[in-house]
Amino acid sequence: MEEGVASSTMDRYTKLMKGSWCSQFYRGSNPWMARYVYALVFLLATLLAWAIRDYGQSILTEMARLKECEGGKECLGTEGVLRVSLGCFIFYFVMFLSTAGTSKLCQARELWHSGWWSAKIALMIFLIVLPFFLPSAVIRTYGQIAHFGAGVFLLIQLISIISFITWLNNCCHSDKYANRCRIHVMLLTTIAYVICILGIIIMYIWYTPEASCLLNIFLITCTLVLLQLMTSVSLHPKVNAGLLTPGFMGLYVVFLCWCAIRSEPPEENCLRKSEVATGGDWLTIISFVVAVLAIVIATFSTGIDSKCFQFKKDERESEDDVPYGFGFFHFVFATGSMYFAMLLISWNTHHTMKKWTIDVGWTSTWVRIINEWLAAWLYIWMLVAPIVWKSAQANGLV
Repeated sequence: MEEGVASSTMDRYTKLMKGSWCSQFYRGSNPWMARYVYALVFLLATLLAWAIRDYGQSILTEMARLKECEGGKECLGTEGVLRVSLGCFIFYFVMFLSTAGTSKLCQARELWHSGWWSAKIALMIFLIVLPFFLPSAVIRTYGQIAHFGAGVFLLIQLISIISFITWLNNCCHSDKYANRCRIHVMLLTTIAYVICILGIIIMYIWYTPEASCLLNIFLITCTLVLLQLMTSVSLHPKVNAGLLTPGFMGLYVVFLCWCAIRSEPPEENCLRKSEVATGGDWLTIISFVVAVLAIVIATFSTGIDSKCFQFKKDERESEDDVPYGFGFFHFVFATGSMYFAMLLISWNTHHTMKKWTIDVGWTSTWVRIINEWLAAWLYIWMLVAPIVWKSAQANGLV
């Protein structure tokens, strides 16, 4: 009996995989559809946290338990973000505990991950509301823990990005695609380096209008040095990793440097006056919407990339294997819940945020810079680690 049910389930999943992309959504519960639903729930939670931060002060002040907050209305907005984040974190952490280790499509845990949406939506609503009845001391403690959880998310995202860039480079230089992708690799490499150089030049023009802007000059120059260092190590004869990976990593570190400088307080004199946005400016609103979507996309893309964290690679995959690691997927979303809270409060539980702003403040700036430096050094270590390991083995040190 059980074999017949499993066989029918596999037949349905096989039809889904052979069908169109849209068929995954209207042919019942399945893991391919589920990941988008979880991402949508995450997006709604992020928007709810923002709405409470910017427009929920009048509601929050009526709740007696929130009047203990020492920072006034702005602190109440910060606590509102943390309360929504806590509920979202608990939901995804519960899903992580209940789906970790799922390996086959027909297991009960896979059905829980892919279905039971009414129960899970009710659970999500309950967990979002519950933190609003917790004392402020609990929320402040969670805010401190969320700093660590958001850091874990950034580290996982960083490893995932480096893993993707390395996979792309290996794929393009493999025997199967080397001749076919040669022109594409040259074109992509050229575009990447041109964008990197232009980005650095534009940052020098926009964000160092005076010689007294020493911090911005230092940050941009460090980015240029890191780009040169990554390229030099990659082209070293013992490494010989080519120009594609350092070019793509250069795009990433230049982007992080730009985000870091843009996160500086609006009052900073070294920012171009035309770039300093006001609370109701349309550019600020567009930047905010793009940033929120980027959070969700980054969380989603990292969550489904569980294979880069497998220490034991298994090349053999059967038809009934899960398409992605459910436990890892929910763990990334759990830490992502902490991450969106940190962005909305600028990594500072006592920081006052203006409407339609995200990740603005000196704490946010230095988080971006540290992330940039860590990305560059982690990439360099991934290039030189095999050489160091082989040298140690040859000398009998290991």
